[in-house]
Amino acid sequence: MKVAIFFSLFVFSFFSQEKDARKILQQEIIKEHLENGAWKHMLFSKEWQDNIDTGLKKDSTIAYLWQQKAMPLFKQRKYELGMPLIDKAVYYDEEAYLPYRAFILCIFVKNYSKAIDDFKECVRKYGNQYEMDHTYNFYIALCYLQLNLFDKAEKLLSDDIKTTVNKNGEDWVNPVTLFYYGIAKYEQQKWKEAIVEFDKALNLYPKFSDAKFYKAICLKHLNENFKANILLAEGKKDAEEGNTISESNAIYEKYPYQVIWR
Repeated sequence: MKVAIFFSLFVFSFFSQEKDARKILQQEIIKEHLENGAWKHMLFSKEWQDNIDTGLKKDSTIAYLWQQKAMPLFKQRKYELGMPLIDKAVYYDEEAYLPYRAFILCIFVKNYSKAIDDFKECVRKYGNQYEMDHTYNFYIALCYLQLNLFDKAEKLLSDDIKTTVNKNGEDWVNPVTLFYYGIAKYEQQKWKEAIVEFDKALNLYPKFSDAKFYKAICLKHLNENFKANILLAEGKKDAEEGNTISESNAIYEKYPYQVIWR
């Protein structure tokens, strides 16, 4: 019995040391080919890709390298080239990159059914955590909006907001979440209820041009045309000053319901 226990501990220690040594080697590759390689060049340059390719030749199992290779392609809207690369990242580190792939599918690739599948898998395995400042359920709701499943979107966003309020208070609710909650109501012609949510978003983000636009449409449906026209003029001015959906990736992709002002 003692020999068996000793042997088991020896084997565990050996594999643990081997794993630690591999991690150290991978960190050295990342430092050499990302920190001192790709990151010293422009994001969309050949040098960026060449440095990462060299790192992957040394160890093709480093998920972070696959993600960094894919990321510029998504920002260039080269989705067909980027997706197989991010699939590799998920393969080698699912917990880290499955939520990221789901986000890419939702916001960049706009394959909403696949995004829902990925995000639901994230919720099942890891709970309703965050990706790019929003919960997994937030993005599922966004996908539902884009698939015209407005009641499902409304329910998810309502639950998401309640969870945040109960945990941290109303000031912690993201105005973009409130905006999309308003959109879910707007799409179901709940004009007054939608205005309530747009007003909450505007209370947190007073120059939120998109919220003003959809609130104005609601007001028109309620025959408050004078107020609506004033709000539209304000919204257009706010938009010209750059006050739109406040997501970092909005510079690369239009978000659902983001207004294109004429």
